[in-house]
Amino acid sequence: MSEKIKVAVLVSGGGTNLQALIDKEADGQIPDAHIVKVIASREDAFALERAAKAGIETAVAKEPQQVMEELQKSGADMIVLAGYMKVLPKEIIERYRNKIINIHPSLIPKYCGKGFYGKRVHKAVLEGGEKESGATVHFVDEGMDSGPILLQKAVEVKEGDTPEILQRRVMEQAEWKLLPQAAQMIAKELSI
Repeated sequence: MSEKIKVAVLVSGGGTNLQALIDKEADGQIPDAHIVKVIASREDAFALERAAKAGIETAVAKEPQQVMEELQKSGADMIVLAGYMKVLPKEIIERYRNKIINIHPSLIPKYCGKGFYGKRVHKAVLEGGEKESGATVHFVDEGMDSGPILLQKAVEVKEGDTPEILQRRVMEQAEWKLLPQAAQMIAKELSI
């Protein structure tokens, strides 16, 4: 059996997608990867508490150079953006080309790019009168939500949905399933 791929998870907020990764790794559903570090863009990110509780090393890195240093210290082979609200610098994208994945709360190419994050995406989906939304896992490149798509899962938009209700349904039915699945896909590929 080959060694597990070392994963660094970058976060900015509550860390629900991080928790999905932690849980799936603990359940053996991500057998080829191991989360070695969680790097937050803010010291008040609740994701740091989730990581600490799971015994995962954490760091706060607000500047691009700090992020690069923390990634290098961790020995990470791949990066997962799980609610990371900053744009990665070119140096990191080049260094980890095709080894960085992001989860986006819509069916790309709809409702993505600059300004589309968090509840704003779900509000736009509802205002657009869409019958379905969902989530997309994609590789990170120099553009905003423009890298090659790995996985997508549609989620029904229901009568009476608010941005908060739709956000929760997209997380539960799509994001928390797709992100661990994609992490395993890439880790397995990298471990060959």
